[in-house]
Amino acid sequence: MKKKSSTPNRGFRVADQIQRDLSELIARELKDPRVGMVTIQAVEVTPDYAHAKVFFSLLQGDPAKSIEGLNQAAGFLRTQLFKRLHIHTVPTLHFVFDRTLEKAADMNALIAQAVASASAPDTGNTEHP
Repeated sequence: MKKKSSTPNRGFRVADQIQRDLSELIARELKDPRVGMVTIQAVEVTPDYAHAKVFFSLLQGDPAKSIEGLNQAAGFLRTQLFKRLHIHTVPTLHFVFDRTLEKAADMNALIAQAVASASAPDTGNTEHP
């Protein structure tokens, strides 16, 4: 009979802690000018903790330059995470630009445009008896 794990959500807790620590490290320790105002949206960790996808968005800056800067700083960030986290394996970090906010803004603009055109008075010719 297989023993039930005492920490079934450990992967989620590790990902959450990595997200919090990375947010703080990027804001306070990272001095790369290519990295703009980064917000860590989510972290997905593989079951063996070997790799972590870090999804981020930008308030300002160029996504391509930010990815380049973050990937170049990944080793430094991983070393700093190793000092903070008390786990055997600190995952290799892979940064992914999250376009969810851009897509949401585009969708809101389309909805606003549709509502505006639906509520605009009909200018077609209608005959009154």
